[in-house]
Amino acid sequence: MQAKELQAVKQRYGVVGNCDALNRALEIALKVARVDLSVLIQGENGVGKEILPRIIHEAGARKNKKYLALNCGAIPEGTIDSELFGHVKGAFTGSVDSREGYFSAADGGTLFLDEVGELPLQTQVRLLRVLETGEFIPVGSSEVKRTDVRIVAATNVDMQRAIREGRFREDLYYRLAAIAINMPPLRERGTDIDILFRKFALEMSERYRMPPVRLNEEARQMLLDYPWPGNVRQLKNVAESMSVTSDERDITPDILARFIPADPQHTQLVVGNATHHTPAIAAGTNWEQERDILAQMITVLRHEVEKLRSDVEQLKKDQRNATIDNTAAAPSLLPYRHASRTAVEEVDEAEEVAFEEWSTPRTATTPAATEEPIRTKDDVEKELIRQALVRCGGHRKQAAEQIGISERTLYRKIKEYDLEDL
Repeated sequence: MQAKELQAVKQRYGVVGNCDALNRALEIALKVARVDLSVLIQGENGVGKEILPRIIHEAGARKNKKYLALNCGAIPEGTIDSELFGHVKGAFTGSVDSREGYFSAADGGTLFLDEVGELPLQTQVRLLRVLETGEFIPVGSSEVKRTDVRIVAATNVDMQRAIREGRFREDLYYRLAAIAINMPPLRERGTDIDILFRKFALEMSERYRMPPVRLNEEARQMLLDYPWPGNVRQLKNVAESMSVTSDERDITPDILARFIPADPQHTQLVVGNATHHTPAIAAGTNWEQERDILAQMITVLRHEVEKLRSDVEQLKKDQRNATIDNTAAAPSLLPYRHASRTAVEEVDEAEEVAFEEWSTPRTATTPAATEEPIRTKDDVEKELIRQALVRCGGHRKQAAEQIGISERTLYRKIKEYDLEDL
């Protein structure tokens, strides 16, 4: 393929870079567009795999037909079959109408299945049948339908490992990968990293009318040496963030270091707290190690849930005990709490009744009545207010709330019983 033709494709689709691996991927995409074979695009997240299906569709014989894209990893397992193959009315709860799926809607055109490695095994069987015969059955139907769709799939999964571990069907893999295209990670694209950074920085400058950021030679080398686990997407985020938040326009290594992680091998979220650290699942970890790490994470989560449940039960118990203590401290004031508050006079009257009921002896023949002098209502009332003020550190409002009377009444009683020093 001539360099002029390749450059025209890059300009049309906004592809930036000149590394051999990228050029090779674009060349294969343009060649395979002329034939009606399934294509599987493989590469890490953020490398720009979604550009190639567009190139294949618009450079092929189906360019005037529909182009539909579906992210298989973003759809719940229970509804993926319905999304792909459609369903009839009443096929499941909530299906009030029939609905055509992507295979029907894209008939004659191209269907891009992104994250195809995330498809459940049952759906993989149905997809295999469509690729082999062009036939499918909507969910809940017995009618066989036909479709003429070109499939372009993409995945960031190591498909050979997924096949060995039983997570992906080998026969479906070979059907999808009639033509395989590998998109290179950013760390393998050499000086393309610098070109892409300058492109993103210039775009931010033009869009928001600000001076573009520029890397000095040391920062440029640091940019090229960084492994970029998030690939082009991460590089774009760094360039945009730096353009907006950095006060300096000439970027040094010290400034650049503030925008890229110091440890690029551990960018996964870690589940745990200050006392429970769970290791992240890093790239290159085998399935057995991933399983062990996930088991550790589940154990930590279970421990945290049990601890949280215990804390909640203790809080409930403390609350119940506090309620019982408050009720026992002033049982006769409970009727007042449900009294009418339509006027200040009624409130004061209700409080007077409450104090009188609380201070009235239950019986006149109890042993205490014969051994100790009977305390008057004023004595009991004064002692109750004094204890409340001492317990609340002299805070009038809190003491009134604890006793169950209005703040206004409390101030009157304090003055009446000469308790103003408390």
